[in-house]
Amino acid sequence: MSEPQFFHQGDLVVVLTSQPLDRALDYKAPEGGCWQGAFVEVPLGPRKVLGVVWGKGVGDFDYAKTRSVIRVFDVAPMQQSMQEFLRRVSEYTLTPMSKMLRLATRVPGLGDPPFMRHVYRMGEAEITRITDTRQRVLAVLEEFKGLSFTLKELAEVAGVTTSVVKGLVKLGAVAEHATPQDMPFPPLDPSLPCKALSEDQAAAVTYLQGNGEGYNTTLLKGVTGSGKTEVYLEAVAACLRQGRQALVLLPEIALTAEFLTRVEARFGEQPAEWHSGVTMTERRRTWKMVGQGHAQMVVGARSALFLPFQDLGLIVVDEEHDTSYKQEDGVLYNARDMAVLRASLVGGQVVLASATPSLESWANVEAGKYKKIDLKSRFGAAVMPDMQAIDMRQETLPGDRWISPSLQKMVESRIKAGEQSLLFINRRGYAPITLCRACGNQVGCDNCDARMVEHRFLKRLVCHQCGETKPVPKICPSCEAEDRLAVVGPGVERLAEEATTLFPDAKVAVLSSDLFGSARALKAQIAALAAGEVDVIIGTQLVAKGHNFPLLTLVGVIDADLGLQGSDLRAAERTFQLMRQVAGRAGRANKPGVAVLQTHQPEHPVIRAILGGDEEAFWQTEAREREAAGVPPYGRLVGIVLSSPNAQEAFDVGQAMARNCLPLTKIGAQVFGPAPAPIARIRGRHRVRILVKASKSSPIQAALTEWTALFKLPNSLRLSIDIDPQSFY
Repeated sequence: MSEPQFFHQGDLVVVLTSQPLDRALDYKAPEGGCWQGAFVEVPLGPRKVLGVVWGKGVGDFDYAKTRSVIRVFDVAPMQQSMQEFLRRVSEYTLTPMSKMLRLATRVPGLGDPPFMRHVYRMGEAEITRITDTRQRVLAVLEEFKGLSFTLKELAEVAGVTTSVVKGLVKLGAVAEHATPQDMPFPPLDPSLPCKALSEDQAAAVTYLQGNGEGYNTTLLKGVTGSGKTEVYLEAVAACLRQGRQALVLLPEIALTAEFLTRVEARFGEQPAEWHSGVTMTERRRTWKMVGQGHAQMVVGARSALFLPFQDLGLIVVDEEHDTSYKQEDGVLYNARDMAVLRASLVGGQVVLASATPSLESWANVEAGKYKKIDLKSRFGAAVMPDMQAIDMRQETLPGDRWISPSLQKMVESRIKAGEQSLLFINRRGYAPITLCRACGNQVGCDNCDARMVEHRFLKRLVCHQCGETKPVPKICPSCEAEDRLAVVGPGVERLAEEATTLFPDAKVAVLSSDLFGSARALKAQIAALAAGEVDVIIGTQLVAKGHNFPLLTLVGVIDADLGLQGSDLRAAERTFQLMRQVAGRAGRANKPGVAVLQTHQPEHPVIRAILGGDEEAFWQTEAREREAAGVPPYGRLVGIVLSSPNAQEAFDVGQAMARNCLPLTKIGAQVFGPAPAPIARIRGRHRVRILVKASKSSPIQAALTEWTALFKLPNSLRLSIDIDPQSFY
């Protein structure tokens, strides 16, 4: 790309603001001038708003009336490659540029001048009188050592008053330091020795490090426990040796604690972090230091892709198949796909790591777009678990029980041997349905077309769509019958209750994201499970995401058929991935593991593929079916949702759009609908869905833009366009 342009005082510059406008605006460059990409404050009506100098002004407005940039922020200008990235994502996802800029500037105090502040870290003095509140403060500092806390942040994270922290400062147990507001991160040392590598790993490292300069994408496929992390950390080391920055995306905050420990062991210091569990102070520090090149490596959630890297040389997408990489509100993007775009614009390398890759990545390897590395065996003495099925049609089980007698015996034998078992069900809460036996009514959410899920630990019914909660009723809200409400079906909490009854001498613990109020509490529970403090783990899909429990030798999947229900085109793929990932938790140390699937359909092709382990045959079959149907990754789908407080209004607009769809039919696209969305009401808004199907090469974005411009939508109606939807609710 060309060198960024410098604009002298009074020159016209075009500024993109984060306000919901349909275009960028002209301003005069301020005293001292400014560079293209500068973050600035500009007047907009009576307000002062954030903006970025996007380039030379258009000059279509009276120069004398054009207002001036108020000030230039003391942060690194936005790189031209980042401007191009935001533009390309905007065009692909049909998102206004103002929204894209908001996504790239989600940081507090961006325009604050540098100043000194007091931060708090672990002190050297030991105290004799340790109270519960003091212990909480010290535990936070121990867990997040290396991070900076303000007084307010430390008190909030520890759940104490600021006076507790001040008292520990007086005793010397907590140290108070005056430091500049945003300090560079300590340098990472890629020359430190790495762990001993297997022959497979060493070959993979040699391949990745030999990829040279320039853009490329590699799928790092390895069975669970094969050591993919150690391989891509060596790719990070090679990137750091070149003086470039690296980004590692993780699908779950709970994974970061163990991963950060591994990074520190490899490079001598912890990297920068970017996710919802990080304090606002650290978010601002990370954002600014990334832009200045003083953060060599970032570990983060999907939004870390929009940080202002100075010289990004490597992006790793760990567990690349994970659905959490798809942003489902606001800007609807897939971080895996956008990572490839970002790397292509900066001449960087992408490593997509997974034991069960997405079909999209598999197809890109087949088409020659991506390279592929296979790690086919587990590291060290660990071997892949033995896969078995329990045919539930042959089991004698009461109607209110879900753990089969066969699985029960297997768990009991693990308890006697001092080993751990994991019982997996992909349903949060206690029970998915609360039913009135008098009238048949299923208790639903008042704001959504969704059944409320009982969470017995919370003693509440919860809507998993809008988050609404209410007490568990004693009387049916429909017919007012007393004591006739019954729960139907198992959730993770109900399974835990059953396990506690079946295994009274065992310690049972639940691992589910909605049972923990903070990321810290969740990390602490995972650490306790890994240390062997629990005999039987009851978990949702959170447990499938890369955790390592050395004593875990048995995985029991309670309802392996659950994901095969419904009409989701990715149902088979997701079931296959989830079952293989969950099974992969077993036998990761020196003790062999067993993975057992309880199923009523042992002859189902997906179940047979999971048990047989012939992954390539599964992908080829799935690919053939998708290609024949012309659906992703061999065709294009676009999900369009119209929502309104008035159901008829949403349907009327949907029908008008479906009737007048010439711009779409001109490119050979098909329009299906409108129809009520599977969840037809969320937060009081009625939802109507239209699905557009087109060929892989069709100019779908241009056609959609032309099509939607034909309609003037009522103010009460919202239109959402999801290119490449992952869910169809």
